[in-house]
Amino acid sequence: MSARKAGGYSTARIAAAVAAMGKQITRECQGRRLDVVVTLDRGFMFAADLVRQIGAPVVCHFVREDVRDVEHAGQARREVFFGSQPELKDRNVLLVDAVLESGITQEFLLRRLGEGRPRSIRMAVLLDKPSRRRVALEPDYFGFRTASKEVWVGYGLAAPNGTGRNGRQLSTGASSKKRRGRGK
Repeated sequence: MSARKAGGYSTARIAAAVAAMGKQITRECQGRRLDVVVTLDRGFMFAADLVRQIGAPVVCHFVREDVRDVEHAGQARREVFFGSQPELKDRNVLLVDAVLESGITQEFLLRRLGEGRPRSIRMAVLLDKPSRRRVALEPDYFGFRTASKEVWVGYGLAAPNGTGRNGRQLSTGASSKKRRGRGK
């Protein structure tokens, strides 16, 4: 939807982008119930603002990823686990996450949610970082496209030390190499 201004995104720009996504989602829902699956911890603030902009009945579900290093056949590898899956058969589903980077975690979750045979499944993200995508996945709705090397802090996103989630705007921090790699 929008390019970044130097230094970040203001509260007003974020609100405008979220409102525009909410209007688009509302038009596409056509008054039907929407089951919104929110990824915790990063997606909570964005999701709260987005669902308030959707003019259709909304039911929220929350999932938390658990990234673990496991050993399988003598090889160490990283796996992503999610808690219990909501009942989504024949429902219209919207997966909401704050950032889409490599897409690996979201693709896995979308496949897992699809096992519940929803009527439709779409994805909304606030920040889309397409240059780091490692899978063929694009968001159905996004607020801003941004460079992958940037680490964003504020509006629910934490700095590497865990602080900054409560910032009302988004600002850039250090390069993503200093951030914990979690394959988002």
